[in-house]
Amino acid sequence: MERLYAGRFVNLVREGHWEFCERVNNTPAAMIFARTEEDRVLLVEEFRPAIGKQSICFPAGLIGDEGEESAVEAARRELLEETGYDAASVRLLFSGPSSPGITSEYLFFFLAEQLHKVNEGGGVGSEKIIVHEVPRGQIDDWLEEQRSLGKAVDPRIYAGLYVMAREQRLAGKIDP
Repeated sequence: MERLYAGRFVNLVREGHWEFCERVNNTPAAMIFARTEEDRVLLVEEFRPAIGKQSICFPAGLIGDEGEESAVEAARRELLEETGYDAASVRLLFSGPSSPGITSEYLFFFLAEQLHKVNEGGGVGSEKIIVHEVPRGQIDDWLEEQRSLGKAVDPRIYAGLYVMAREQRLAGKIDP
């Protein structure tokens, strides 16, 4: 593997004819599917320079960003930092590559339940995260409205909505 560029967080490398980014120190990330007891889905919005626009997504962040921590600890930390919610239960659902054609990053997906509002969220440092609490019954229209305003809607939101509904069905909380 040939290193084409070494950055602080990512390296650009080439293997054969394939160029891709690898996370420095192979740092994975956590994404948190969360919904309040009032059936509001927690989403975050922030400007993403790579696409040049506001992006709507589930709370997410790097594991180990704040020193040595487990994936569950990172998920709890990111949920609290970004949304201001703490969760009594954070459970790993599955993991996989975030975008295997361009990056080596792995993403761990968590379900956060029994949420309690602790602060306003919004991120740390220079992050300017906007927290959205969207009623689940209105989320399709809300996401379409955000898209019409020129914001990027992360397609993993739809995977998260499916998983949250599946988990509720399995727990007997909603009808199939």
